[in-house]
Amino acid sequence: MNEMRMLFVVLIPFITGILISVMKFRSRKNMLLFTEVMAILNSILVFLLLLYRPEGALTVFRFTGNLSIRLQLDGMGALFAGMSAILWPFALLYAFEYMKGEKGEKTFFMFYVITYGVTLGIALSENILTMYFFFEMLSLITLPLVMFTRTREAILASRTYLYYMLGGAAFAFVGVIFILTYGCTSSFVPGGVMNLVKIGDKTNMMYLIYIISFCGFAVKTAMWPFSAWLPKAGVAPTPVTALLHAVAVVNTGAFAVMRITYFSFGIRLLRGTWAQYTVMGLVIVTIVYGCSRALKETHIKRRLAWSTVSNLSYILFGVVLMTPLGLVGAMAHMLFHSFMKICSFFCAGAVMHKTGKSYIHELDGMGRKMPRVFVIFTVSALALMGVPGLCGFVSKWYLAKAAMESEDTVAWIGVAALLISALLTAIYMLTIVVRAFFPGKDFDYDRLPDVKDPGWRMLVPLVFFVVMMIVFGLCSGQVMELLQEIAAMSVS
Repeated sequence: MNEMRMLFVVLIPFITGILISVMKFRSRKNMLLFTEVMAILNSILVFLLLLYRPEGALTVFRFTGNLSIRLQLDGMGALFAGMSAILWPFALLYAFEYMKGEKGEKTFFMFYVITYGVTLGIALSENILTMYFFFEMLSLITLPLVMFTRTREAILASRTYLYYMLGGAAFAFVGVIFILTYGCTSSFVPGGVMNLVKIGDKTNMMYLIYIISFCGFAVKTAMWPFSAWLPKAGVAPTPVTALLHAVAVVNTGAFAVMRITYFSFGIRLLRGTWAQYTVMGLVIVTIVYGCSRALKETHIKRRLAWSTVSNLSYILFGVVLMTPLGLVGAMAHMLFHSFMKICSFFCAGAVMHKTGKSYIHELDGMGRKMPRVFVIFTVSALALMGVPGLCGFVSKWYLAKAAMESEDTVAWIGVAALLISALLTAIYMLTIVVRAFFPGKDFDYDRLPDVKDPGWRMLVPLVFFVVMMIVFGLCSGQVMELLQEIAAMSVS
């Protein structure tokens, strides 16, 4: 019965989403209240699950042999589940104001809530088959959200999204097959499951399979050369793009890469090989490439999307260092980037919602008209840059420290990429801030007569996120100790 709690937290969002679509609510307010209460209830159940962690695994469905859908909660899964449980209720609250007046709200919130359950399914996956099952379900569930507006641009973006996700699924499936064939078990085991006797003289083949599966799962992180889908997905409503860029899709890609690297293939097999340096090279290129594209982009949401491309590769960089400290930095940036990026996207969405403006040159003077939003955006910008005192500095420090301690030349090149990225991030983020607060002496504020900060449903999540960025930046000691314990157990 104790293990059944894992199934409940996965199923409740599914049931809630279905009920939203079929129930006849007396008013919009009742529908929103039901949605928020159920999301908060599920998040409470997730935290109770983390506090009283079940020791065993739960077999939900067995196909044949060692092929089964199984749930289990370990340290890494607890981190991802807890992060999702914190962010989702606040994301829903923000969406209530943003989606007001939109057609098809019930459909939107149905898929939005179900995505919560799918994400938790990935976090709680006990084996590679279960993770792959939920991983691909996530692509299908989020597709209607990407194409929600039904505009021509949204349809084209959803096609691109689907093509990339299907391609990634095919690559990842190759890795799943080889793990099941050459692994001692399908379960996630710290240190990896590969049977070296079975592999024999096929190590080079296994390195190639690791690269293929790495790229397959990393499609969701928009790693180069699979980056095009992420900026195009920005045509979706901001609650969706924030969800894609901060929690659900991109972080599941990073999480899956952590799993196959440390729990399936194993770093003993991979570290110091050409497979490690190949994926590290792709990651380093993506760090600089994403920042460069963000600097060039003039649409605010697409600029933040390219920023996500770069920052998700920070996480992957920590993973492919294949050291305990590198994994600590990767998990820290996965956690901290979620708060930084969802906050910056929600700020951008608030501006677009209240003003209808989408391009950076249109933001002149809005800092005075929307002071709360732009002050919060400024803090998120400073955090993304890695300014000391904010959470972005902590994770970047650990990533750079891990790279330097690895005494690896390629890793040191990665540190240079991190420094270049920090400079470019400062330029493309502060450009927005400067235009908003300092439009010039002759700027006519009468051009912005009706511009003002959004309502409390948008502001409460923004305030919470910015507080968390500061708290994590100033009081990160316990969090980092927890991540070090998780990393130590994952590398053993």
